[in-house]
Amino acid sequence: MTEKQKSSTTRLLHFFGRQPILFSRFYARLLAGIVNILHVSKTEKTIRLNIKICLPHLNKAERERITRAAIRNELQSYMEFFSIWGSPTEKNISRLRKIHGEHYLHEALAEGKGLVLIVPHFGTWEIMNSWIAQQTQMTIMYKPIKNPDADEFVREARSRDQAHLVPTDESGVRQIFKALKQGGTTVILPDHTPNVGGEMIGYFGVPLASSNLSAKLIQKTKARSLLLYAIRNESDDFDMFIEPMDEQIYQGSANDGTRVIHQTIEHLITRFPEHYHWSYKRFKANPELGDLYTLPNEQAIAKINAIKAENHSLADEPQL
Repeated sequence: MTEKQKSSTTRLLHFFGRQPILFSRFYARLLAGIVNILHVSKTEKTIRLNIKICLPHLNKAERERITRAAIRNELQSYMEFFSIWGSPTEKNISRLRKIHGEHYLHEALAEGKGLVLIVPHFGTWEIMNSWIAQQTQMTIMYKPIKNPDADEFVREARSRDQAHLVPTDESGVRQIFKALKQGGTTVILPDHTPNVGGEMIGYFGVPLASSNLSAKLIQKTKARSLLLYAIRNESDDFDMFIEPMDEQIYQGSANDGTRVIHQTIEHLITRFPEHYHWSYKRFKANPELGDLYTLPNEQAIAKINAIKAENHSLADEPQL
């Protein structure tokens, strides 16, 4: 960037990017405390509703504990991103205290068939990029951020990790297919709603418009797949986890593979619900639930339960 007048956004991003990660966490915990005490955030309402939809078996006290922890963890993750993006590669690698299941990655890469990394919106996923880039060449879809200053800030961080960024369109998909065929690696965040279309696939018992791109990439290129996530530990660093995907992901249709991915994410959330990013309005991705997040809580849950019951009864019907 030249020495021309910088925007307030640029100055703010670089300010937080230069701060120690402990400062970012302290600031996030302060914000989370305000949100949890005053209940003034619409996002908090979304988080509470999503947790109730996905974890209905928990009692009110347990859901409250998870909600407060999830708000705190999600805000910490977002603030940590600034420190991660503003730090050199070596610093970010040093923040990974322990890598669980590292052998799974090396074994998959040794096969030379390409590798699809499934990375949900969970924990602090950005901390993994620098380490992965030391092991393999990554080709990643990237959607430009609307704010040009923020976009430049993030692109600079990505370029340090030498990831090949491709657009989120058909040309980008073709480039990823080519990279996988050549033994390269891509990273997919699969727990989002596609901008257009999508297949109706169950997620916590609710059929939602879902992208089956990850499963298509895996099945058509014969690439291997792994689940990756990272969470902060008690030493103020991060632990990274690499886990194999269910072998069923390599079989059946792309929709079948997407169901495997959804089930994997559901299992991860059930294990560590306080580390999932619950603020995304994922359950709007059903034609009957477009107004879900504007409804009173009781009415929203009633609509969800009706759709869950209908989906369950349809699943139980004999296939002719």
